[in-house]
Amino acid sequence: MKLARAIDRLNEAIAHAVGWALLAAVMICSGNALMRYTFSLSSNAWLEIQWYLFATMFMLAAAYTLKRDEHVRIDVITSRFSRRTQVWIDLLGFILFLLPIALLILYYGTPYALLSLQSGEMSPNAGGLIVWPAKLLVPLGFLLLVLQTLAEIIKRIAFLAGRIDDSSFTRTAHNPQEEIAAIKAANHID
Repeated sequence: MKLARAIDRLNEAIAHAVGWALLAAVMICSGNALMRYTFSLSSNAWLEIQWYLFATMFMLAAAYTLKRDEHVRIDVITSRFSRRTQVWIDLLGFILFLLPIALLILYYGTPYALLSLQSGEMSPNAGGLIVWPAKLLVPLGFLLLVLQTLAEIIKRIAFLAGRIDDSSFTRTAHNPQEEIAAIKAANHID
């Protein structure tokens, strides 16, 4: 459980830091639109940085989404089963589907990103940015997802062994008002 908690803390810290990418993306998008429509000025670099920020949010927060149990589920079907059966379904899904796919993408995505880094790959668009930072997000994001999957497997096994209750891997809030309150509390927002 120490390893699972350490992975949880890592992905929480990364997700909170990546949250600032959303603010940056909104500001850049707004500034770019203002410049384009007011002064007829724009650049491919401003458009690409928006894409890079979106990719950063998506790739680096995917593991945090898994940790918070916010990924797409089939609750309509599994809600009919006992909690123990639901945990078994989660465990088998992690081991048979999520972990192998994430490892496969990590395996094939790493050389792809490293090649881009080594070549100093640039955008083919006029005035575009370097591409390799965005491509490095693929292996980094999937590495974080693999780690979080391992943490979730550890937690499910601990639950099945009777060592923990399911509060360490289920949603902390079940309605939108509670979700918003939990997010505000976690980010110290009034």
